[in-house]
Amino acid sequence: MKSGLIRILEQVLRASALEDMQRAIEGLRDAFKVNHVVYHWVSAAGDQYGCGTYPPEWVARYIACDYHRIDPVVLGCLQNFHPVDWKSLDWTAKAARQFRADAFAHGVGRQGFSVPIRGPNGQFAVFTVNHETDDASWHAFTARNSRDLIVIAQSFNSRALEFEPGRTPPPAQSLSPREVDSLTLLAMGHSRAQVANSLSISEHTLRAYIESARLKLGAQNTTHAVARAISRGLIVV
Repeated sequence: MKSGLIRILEQVLRASALEDMQRAIEGLRDAFKVNHVVYHWVSAAGDQYGCGTYPPEWVARYIACDYHRIDPVVLGCLQNFHPVDWKSLDWTAKAARQFRADAFAHGVGRQGFSVPIRGPNGQFAVFTVNHETDDASWHAFTARNSRDLIVIAQSFNSRALEFEPGRTPPPAQSLSPREVDSLTLLAMGHSRAQVANSLSISEHTLRAYIESARLKLGAQNTTHAVARAISRGLIVV
């Protein structure tokens, strides 16, 4: 990650309230030079939280119209575990086309990249980067930044979970030196093959280290483990 993004990520991980996360998301928008960045989540109790840079008028209309019921981005993220480019979604239904036209009229860009996140006890979140540009430029942007966006999305979610009422933080567990090395290299954007080669171990052994670290951190997946390790100061990128 670039140094500027690391600073913003650290700001997220130090956030003590949703207002702090709002300032961080505005910083992300400026750092990535895009129109909008949005994070929206639903807690295990069904409470909704969010922060982002969409125009307030659009946020109010989205809520008033219950657009989450027909929003192809939300529906697409519910059906996927991997990031979703808006171009790959089904916008053919009349309701979806009308929703999209309304979104454009309220300042939402035509290009979008959304990361679906699933947390404990049914928690679900979506982290979105939105922009107005041509297809080729957007493809280049997502290819260049997708790894960083996934890590940032998981970090936002990890911190948001800390705000959930009644939540008891899990006891901290230390990582072994090999687990630290493995997660650090993954956080830096290296592939598993590159990490295994750097550590002079097999990919099978690397998987064992990663799985052990994931279980210690109580993470849902590897990216979540990286984000939690960063947030707890166990690795430094």
